[in-house]
Amino acid sequence: MAANTKRLWKVQEFKAHSANVNCLALGQKSGRVLVTGGDDKKVNLWAIGKNNCIMSLNGHITSVETVRFNHTEELVAAGSAGGVLKIWDLEATKIMRTLTGHRSGLRAVDFHPYGDFLTSASLDSSVKVWDVRRKGCIFTYKGHSQSVNSVKFSPDGLWVASGGEEGMVKLWDIRAGRQLHEFSQHSGPVTSVEFHPHEFLLTSASCDKTVNFYDLENFSLVSTSDKETMAIRSMCFNNNGDCLYGGGLDVLKVIGWEPARTLEIVPINWGRVQDISTGYGPNRLVGASFQLTTVSLWMVDLMRVAPLGGSTPPSP
Repeated sequence: MAANTKRLWKVQEFKAHSANVNCLALGQKSGRVLVTGGDDKKVNLWAIGKNNCIMSLNGHITSVETVRFNHTEELVAAGSAGGVLKIWDLEATKIMRTLTGHRSGLRAVDFHPYGDFLTSASLDSSVKVWDVRRKGCIFTYKGHSQSVNSVKFSPDGLWVASGGEEGMVKLWDIRAGRQLHEFSQHSGPVTSVEFHPHEFLLTSASCDKTVNFYDLENFSLVSTSDKETMAIRSMCFNNNGDCLYGGGLDVLKVIGWEPARTLEIVPINWGRVQDISTGYGPNRLVGASFQLTTVSLWMVDLMRVAPLGGSTPPSP
């Protein structure tokens, strides 16, 4: 199964925790590191292509439910079922900060693109922004009526987008500390939100099996994808920003937005993929999934997938 003759292949599969895996995240800078969290209360680090754990981080007293690298891959944040956030300095291999304030378990975290800030989303229906240096919460946003499932900083670090179980997508201004806008087009829980890397564009995926695109200059809906057969769970824009990759159950979809259209459907038996990244190398996409205690990693050659590879690439 040589990489130069196939458009997708499994990189590795390994046991990541002694109890069920709950979450994982790929490093977005190098695309070559992975962090996982599990019911064993541990946070484990891995190098893609290696089956041995690089580092195992202890400190949580309840299961780990969400993990995230910062943009330099020097820090890892992990949120627990008990509502506690911990940030590890990976070089020092020690806990840098412990942040408390959420009343229920954490669902998502994201680091600010360049400052010492962190945002978190919780089952308690709140979104918080934390000042990591000052060790405290600077804003708590309470616009959602149910659990908040996804949260992301904008590329300029001025806004936060959040997606809720009630189907709402909300935008928050972290300088003013208030809600900027809300989008209510989804009819099911929001699974993921993602900002375009250089345009005023936001996308959201939902259990209603659609992906929405929003213009952030006039806060309007640009387009909605056709209904998928399964909900998209993780998303990333390609490096040029001209298409969106969406990972769902056993599928990678390539989506355009003006107008909304599916450019490619790539069947991949990666199960419930939890994170995808184009940071690994030129024209490569990595997908990571888990089942019980096992993590699987897949590689896709984007030169054999639309739009880079044309509309009719060879079958896997």
